Amino acid sequence: MYHISFFLNCCCLFFLVIPHSKFSTIAATAVDIIDQTCKKCTDEFDVISYKVCATSLQAVPVSHVTNLQGLALIAMELALQNATNTLSTIEKFSSNKSFDPFALVCLKDCLQLYSDAITTLRDAVGAFLREDYDTANIWVSAVMEAPTTCEEGFKEKEGEVSPLKNENYNLFQLCDIALCISHMLKYLGSTFLTGCSAT
Repeated sequence: MYHISFFLNCCCLFFLVIPHSKFSTIAATAVDIIDQTCKKCTDEFDVISYKVCATSLQAVPVSHVTNLQGLALIAMELALQNATNTLSTIEKFSSNKSFDPFALVCLKDCLQLYSDAITTLRDAVGAFLREDYDTANIWVSAVMEAPTTCEEGFKEKEGEVSPLKNENYNLFQLCDIALCISHMLKYLGSTFLTGCSAT
């Protein structure tokens, strides 16, 4: 279960309440935007799982009454939480003597990758809040290299099983979801939101 910070809730409500020149807001009584957004992302990006998208966003109460900006921010915050939790998991694994030397080397590499990813995600959130979506997208895209590289490291040895398979998958998914929603903001804007409300 993900736990969203008070700061993020405030940011999402800011996007909802404060009028924006390009985007409509979604009232509490409007059709749930999460389903529409996740379906759209799944249609446009084959690697995105509808189940991961929907269940992750639905776990955050404010996501049901926010708009696309709020959903993108939630996805980035979920990715940041995933990366932070995974970093703690890696640290615990690194002191576990049951792992062979090769796995420990891989974990060390993953530790650095996730440490960098956390810093980059924080920068991405900052850029997004400044409405510098292009910069935010570049940094979120860069973060996606962390789980991919981490996972591939274990595959270099035949028969080696990654203990971080689920964590790597979830981080990649959450980043891709954030990118998809940001893409909608840039190219669809209020048209998508209006369509959701009218459905």
